[in-house]
Amino acid sequence: MSAQYLKNIEFEKALKLSELVEYQPGQVVSRTLVQNNHVGVTLFSFDKGEQISSHASSGDAMVNVLAGKARITIGDKEYTVSEGESIVMPNNVPHALYAEEQFKMQLTVVFPY
Repeated sequence: MSAQYLKNIEFEKALKLSELVEYQPGQVVSRTLVQNNHVGVTLFSFDKGEQISSHASSGDAMVNVLAGKARITIGDKEYTVSEGESIVMPNNVPHALYAEEQFKMQLTVVFPY
């Protein structure tokens, strides 16, 4: 068997990513699928009103919205993203996220080599 780079996910099975993280009252829940020096892939669920405060990353980050709606601040600009939409947050630019309603996303971060 070859090495497996993904974790916390079933192989060879059709899955709905939005069903792999559950909402918890007053919490942000995460499930890491990949984390190494080059890439991170994490699923998140946010209860309404939960947030991740402003921070920056050394990698480019892409949010794919799986359910709900959130407000994402990138630098000094605000964006509202909803199910089916994606947005890229460039490396080294402060960004923050606020769940306007219950919200699920897949976060992919690609780090410099």
